[in-house]
Amino acid sequence: MTTSDPQAPQLARLAGLIADETRASCLLALLDGRAWTATELARHAGVAVSTVSEHLSKLVAGGLLTQERQGRHRYVRLADARIAQLVEDLAAQVNPGEVVRPRSLRESSAGAAMARGRTCYDHLAGRLGIAVTDALTLRGLLRQDTGFALTDTGVRWFDTAGIGLRRTGRRPLARGCLDWTERRPHLAGVAGAAFCRHALDAGWCARIGSGRAVKVTPSGERVLGELLGISAGVLR
Repeated sequence: MTTSDPQAPQLARLAGLIADETRASCLLALLDGRAWTATELARHAGVAVSTVSEHLSKLVAGGLLTQERQGRHRYVRLADARIAQLVEDLAAQVNPGEVVRPRSLRESSAGAAMARGRTCYDHLAGRLGIAVTDALTLRGLLRQDTGFALTDTGVRWFDTAGIGLRRTGRRPLARGCLDWTERRPHLAGVAGAAFCRHALDAGWCARIGSGRAVKVTPSGERVLGELLGISAGVLR
């Protein structure tokens, strides 16, 4: 069998890597931007460690994950922000009507926490991410009418707020990332990553357990209200 497009086989291989429920579960878990062990991912996916190890080896070989060893432990993480964007964009295409209903109160609570606020690789998502994005836009710090872009005032605002913008490599300063729970784009790129990093380091937000969910702290509610006019009720 032949194909006229040389990219077709590579695209098919990439799709095949993701088209497995266990591998998809691992990729979604790794959207928290941290490194996980095979044991942790096996527990998350509900499969044996030996099973998940085989899947992780395929994802590493396919360039979706990178790995590093510390002693007898192997840690894996998403290869880069491009892979995170791919996974999040694919997740956003899932029809809301096809989402499986939570099987327990604990699962329902976890889902509600993720919808309220979470990390999407290295930036904020959920209602929290949308609230920050809307507030930046409303104040003329971010433009969405011609694609996502920080205004000159927005760049100065980040500097004044003490949020350093590490502009290295080819990553855009700002870009939109389609939020799979809100069905609207939230801020990603260098600016989105810088805001998320600062929010966690400064104690504006705190992680909930070991997953991707985050919550805004009381001090975070006060600061976000002062800096961006976001009401506390939106953040809860």
